[in-house]
Amino acid sequence: MNVVVTGGGTAGHVFPALATATALRDRHGASIVFVGAEDGQEARLVPEAGFRFVPVHVSAAQARVSIATLRAVALALAGSRSVRGLVRGSDAVISIGGFASGPAALAARRTRRPLVLIEPNSVPGIVNRIAARWAAAVATTFDGTAERLPGRVRVERTGNPIRREIAAVPERRARLRLEACEAFGLEPDRTTVFVFGGSQGALHLDQVLAEALPSLATRADLQLLVSAGPGHEGEVTRAVDRSAPLRVAVAPFVDRMDRAFALADLVVARAGGSIAEVTACGLPSILVPYPHATENHQEANARELVAAGAARMVLDRELSSSALVRAILELVENEAARTAMGAAALAWARPDAAARIADLCAEVAGAVG
Repeated sequence: MNVVVTGGGTAGHVFPALATATALRDRHGASIVFVGAEDGQEARLVPEAGFRFVPVHVSAAQARVSIATLRAVALALAGSRSVRGLVRGSDAVISIGGFASGPAALAARRTRRPLVLIEPNSVPGIVNRIAARWAAAVATTFDGTAERLPGRVRVERTGNPIRREIAAVPERRARLRLEACEAFGLEPDRTTVFVFGGSQGALHLDQVLAEALPSLATRADLQLLVSAGPGHEGEVTRAVDRSAPLRVAVAPFVDRMDRAFALADLVVARAGGSIAEVTACGLPSILVPYPHATENHQEANARELVAAGAARMVLDRELSSSALVRAILELVENEAARTAMGAAALAWARPDAAARIADLCAEVAGAVG
């Protein structure tokens, strides 16, 4: 089976696409070609993962008609022509969304190749919303997504694919926790709060956390691990009192997220694609949705997790040092609540999402073949 996997732009798109590609290769012996943006993170991450990468030149559009939108459409059409032969020779196309997925998704329609969409958010992105009109199936993460898609399209709640090492955290937690303590200079017997804002960080979250540190400084039972984002670590480190009982480890980027999740007892994060990893690790979370996400989809994501009992939410406009301290300490001091939220997170999660989507792709490809 030959499969074209497409999409990207951010690590939050690329990692699920790579997890799916790996599952297709391992479960169905698929030959994978990845089509993505020439300047997206996929241009580096895909070859590093051992898959063939075909770059296309794409540009983001705007919600309204503008020169940028017209340029994005023109580039998508040109990119579609450039990959049409590649798509025609495939058995199926899997798209993770984002503007990088536009050319191959359009080529799938033109060549009548079955298209499977992966939609990681409650509110579908613009490319997936359009491509759903001719997709064979849409794999969703959130229950609420289906009502925002065309009624005739097949929708399967598979979950958002995660990396194997993340899926393995629950069974390897004890060993990984010790490795994390050694790597980050932290202690295994403290309650650990892991704060992160995605691969690029979240500057507002970092700034509020820095303001909150003095209020947590006397807690000898507590430690924080902070993935601040490239270039943002100074926002937090300047506020750390090294003589205080509170332990704080700050990094610009955590490349071993399995260790960080294994160490964490509580997560504070945005509400994007990382939700799939947090819940698969059975972790309670405080979600601070990014307020400028397209169509406010992160708030919709967070609300579903709150309704499931797996998370609590603090809106970005209401985020202050006192609100953050209050939210953290309410859960740090209530182990029973954390345990219940962690169990709810696991019940909501789909850690086998990559396998589910690989099987779905094989099914639709077989139906055409």
